[in-house]
Amino acid sequence: MEKLFCLGVALGMIGGALIVANSYKARSLVKKSQAEVLQKVDEMMDERLKACGCGEETSEKKSAKKEK
Repeated sequence: MEKLFCLGVALGMIGGALIVANSYKARSLVKKSQAEVLQKVDEMMDERLKACGCGEETSEKKSAKKEK
C-alpha cells in the first residue's frame, strides 16, 4: 500500500512538472505563488524574531542586503 502511494506521489510530481514546463500560464502562476509564500514566510520570521528580541540585528542585515 505504501509503495503504491509513493508511486502515485512520484507520478503526480512528474506530471505536474511536465504541465508547468509546457505551459506559460502555469509557470507564471507557480512563480507568483512562490514569491507570495516566500514573502509571507519572511514576514512571519520577522515577527518571531521581534518577539524574542533578536529582530533588530537581522532586520538591519536584511535592509543592507536589499540595498545592494
